[in-house]
Amino acid sequence: MTSTEDFTPVTDWATDFDHADPQYNRNAHAIWAELRGTCPVAHSERYGGTWLPTTHEYVREIAYDTENFTSRAVIVEKMIPPDPAPIGGAPPITSDPPFHIEARKLLLPPFAPKKIELWEPEVRKLCRTLLDSMMDDVASGKSIDAAADYAKRIPVNVISRMLGFPMSDEDLFLEFVHDVLEGIDDAPEIRFVKIERLIQYIVTQIEEHVENPRDDLTSYLMDVELFGSKLSVEHIGGSIILLLIAGIDTTWSAIGSSLWHLAHNPDDLARLVADPSLIPTAVEEFLRAYAPVTMARLVAKDHDFHGCPMKVDDWVLLPFPAANLDPKVFPDADKVLIDRAENRHSAFGLGIHRCLGSNLARLELTIAIEEFINRFPSFTLAGTEDDVVWSVGQIRGPRELPVKVLAQ
Repeated sequence: MTSTEDFTPVTDWATDFDHADPQYNRNAHAIWAELRGTCPVAHSERYGGTWLPTTHEYVREIAYDTENFTSRAVIVEKMIPPDPAPIGGAPPITSDPPFHIEARKLLLPPFAPKKIELWEPEVRKLCRTLLDSMMDDVASGKSIDAAADYAKRIPVNVISRMLGFPMSDEDLFLEFVHDVLEGIDDAPEIRFVKIERLIQYIVTQIEEHVENPRDDLTSYLMDVELFGSKLSVEHIGGSIILLLIAGIDTTWSAIGSSLWHLAHNPDDLARLVADPSLIPTAVEEFLRAYAPVTMARLVAKDHDFHGCPMKVDDWVLLPFPAANLDPKVFPDADKVLIDRAENRHSAFGLGIHRCLGSNLARLELTIAIEEFINRFPSFTLAGTEDDVVWSVGQIRGPRELPVKVLAQ
């Protein structure tokens, strides 16, 4: 739930939408479908003015347009951040060209396929350990929470180890994720305090790495050079914030949504159990149908966008999940086809800011599904859909997903 005191529910998604309304993520597919057919670029006065394109064509056009739209802020909130050009608060995702190009190159080596493949046995071991911890509840007939006790625990563990941060702080990292992504309706002074707590934590970790350098992502960022100089503390800290926040919530949500689908679709579950070779194809379809990430831009200059009078510093949401469900691009777009042969989805974004961590996300998602259905080949939703708690904000996924493991 949002924490604002003046929050009012949405009554018209075309003229007053709010992605922080609890009904938005719960009913996102239906909302996007309705808007796509009646109002392909919705508008709301909330957050100082926000636009919401819902067609693949429009989302793609904005994502590739770095002249009319700036990436200096990628999370819609009540405050328009200052323009700390060219770095932004979380480089490279908050950086614009040409600085963005060089800043992005710095993060490519640690996320190269060969580097990520090395994490396969560690991720698999982690998944099995998490599943082991559920066995007593399963044996006694209790439901388990596939989101809170499984999906979210995988990426938070992996990214904390990659960064070289204490794994004992995993719950704190989850608080940071909530503060950044779901606290957008907080009063500005409250939001400032929460973000400052995150920044101070990162600074402390950087200082600890100065004293004790080691082979991890934090030390890597402290050692690399950009334009012949070491990165500033602000740049290092901003990139760590990006990796920490994006590395946790997006994958957690993708895993949770995939398991939500399988809990609702026993035929798909049975097919994957019977033929695990289908899992990679199914993973791509889950990414298409349940893409977790909506990015944001700020309008850089006044201009007309297909009849929409966009003004400087208007927010623009880029719902890549809505683009993935556009029937003009994907046949049977509203159906989840786990053997879909052609699937050029945009779950990892479009344009210059396409997700750096896609290799890691695919690895974690694939292994998480493999291990879960291998351990629990038959499961269903426990209770009703009302018992599923969905996120609020720009990352969509179940926060609580009670499932009942059926007799093996």
